[in-house]
Formats: sequence, C-alpha cells, structure tokens
Amino acid sequence: MDVLAIGDTTEDIFLQMHDASLQCNVDGKKCMICFDFGEKIAVETKTVVSGVGNAANHAIGIARLGHKAGIYTVLGEDSEGRAAKEIFKKNGVDVSFVTTDIEHGTNLSVVINVKSERTILVYHEPRTYSLPENISPKWVYLTSVSGGGAAKLHEQVLRLLEQNNEIKLAFNPGTRQIHLGKAELLPLLKKTKILFLNREEAARVLEVETRDVQELIAGFHAMGIPFVVITDGPSGAYASDQKNIYYLPIYPGKEVERTGAGDAYGSGFIGAILHGKTIPEAMQWGNANATSVVMYVGAREGLLEQEPLEKMIAEFASITPSVYTSEK
Repeated sequence: MDVLAIGDTTEDIFLQMHDASLQCNVDGKKCMICFDFGEKIAVETKTVVSGVGNAANHAIGIARLGHKAGIYTVLGEDSEGRAAKEIFKKNGVDVSFVTTDIEHGTNLSVVINVKSERTILVYHEPRTYSLPENISPKWVYLTSVSGGGAAKLHEQVLRLLEQNNEIKLAFNPGTRQIHLGKAELLPLLKKTKILFLNREEAARVLEVETRDVQELIAGFHAMGIPFVVITDGPSGAYASDQKNIYYLPIYPGKEVERTGAGDAYGSGFIGAILHGKTIPEAMQWGNANATSVVMYVGAREGLLEQEPLEKMIAEFASITPSVYTSEK
C-alpha cells in the first residue's frame, strides 16, 4: 500500500443559500453569515454526498492518481456507512481496515454555501479507535478524527511509526486535533515528514499571533519537520523544503464550492511525491487537483486522474512556483 489515510468519514449535505447576508469587519477578513432569526429560510438546492471527510477524500484522490490507497476509518452500522464503504470500493480504495461502530451512527456535516464559500456545521459521533497492527504502507496520512478518541489514536500511530521507521507520516490535523494543543501534538509533529495546514491553522498549532508565512514555516522546521505546506485559499499555497519557500497562485477556473480543496491539494501533492516529482512539481499537482475540485459541489467529484491533471498543468504552464522571499 502506498498510502493509508487515517481519519473520520462523514456524509455531507450541501445547502445552497441565497436568502442570507454577510457582515464583515472593516478589513473584510472576518465575515459572518446572517439569517432572519426565528424565520423559515428557503434553500435553493440540496445535494447529499456520502463517503467523504478528510481521510476519505485523500484516499480517493490518491487512488485516482494511480497509487494503492487504503483507509482506516470507523463507520456507523447504517445506510450512510454502507454507502461510504461502497464508494471507497468503487474508487479503488482498500477497505480492509474499515471498521463498524454498532453503537453510533456515521458522522454528518451540513455545508452552507453562500457566494461560493462554505460554512460547515459538523457533528462527530464519539469514537473509540483501534488501529490495526502489522500494517506497513509507504505513507500514513493522518487527519481529522473525533476529539474524544484523538489522543489514544495518536498514541497508536506513534507506536506504529516506532515499530516501522520506514513508514513516512503526512499530517493534516483537523480542528479537534488542533484543539488538543501544541504540547499534545508535538510528539506527532516531530515524526511528521510533510505537514499540511492552512494559514490560520498553522498559527493555531504553533499558538502564535503572527500570520507571516516565513515565521510559521520556520516554527515547524524547528520541530524537525522537513517539508511544510501552507495553503491560503484563493491566495494560493506555499511549500518549504528547508532550503527554499515556494509560492504558487491558484489556477484560474470557475469556483462553485470550496469543500475538499485542501484534501485535493494534499492528495495531489503526495501523489506527485510518490511519482518521484520535486516539491515545485508536487505543488502544481496539488494546485491542479484543488482547482478541479472547487468547480463542483462536494469534495470528491473533481478529484483528477493523472492524465487530466497533467493536462491542466500544461494548460497553465505560465503559472509556476516561484521562490518566495517576504511579504513585508
């Protein structure tokens, strides 16, 4: 197995809204969605997407790029859980390590789309994780899990890495993992080969106020992480190999909905690394995958196979990674 993705799976319900307004700070960087309190709010469209979540999106993205992908996740013993498992199989993801929780259902997210940006209401069922032993993928991709069981799962992942030092860890901590705090995450961060975070998450993990990319990346390299990837939404992404920080703006394209863009970037990036690509080339793979995903509702529909991914990169050949110096 090339990549074993570890994390929760959910069913997403997308609600496209028009009867809403935005209230933003003066600088426009922080906005709130506003609805009429106590009223029935009309929804323009509803779309249900099963078998998604950070780990699921990543595993399917890796599989579509021609690599052997598996997933360790816990599903409910319900129609949503069964649908998710069938989706994994259909997309070529190994389900040998998928387990069933007979007491709790499958996770649910409600995604409110307003003006192509999404706000997500997340319900995670309580989970007890038991990572299978005797597994040896080339990469483990650890991402969002339920808060109550996260610490024990982290211990299991660390034990796996200590037992097999050939396994490489890619870490994309979810919200509940970030809430554990820097001290709790530090043992995993020290084992991480590639770290994926968006700009705001990077500051929260480091527990700092700065949003300066160079300072954030330096903080993670100081922990011993060799490769750091920081995505910045529509502003593009940064990647550092300890020698250079590279910056790549997003490719132009119709943006419908942004759910799953970060997962698509991560699977494209690691997919490129598995193909022997350089860090700048891996950024282009991630960029193409993310650009495609935001053209669709949901995190899975736009995930690319290798040929159309390389075709998109060729189409935007003039947009290439550059060495980033400073924004000051």
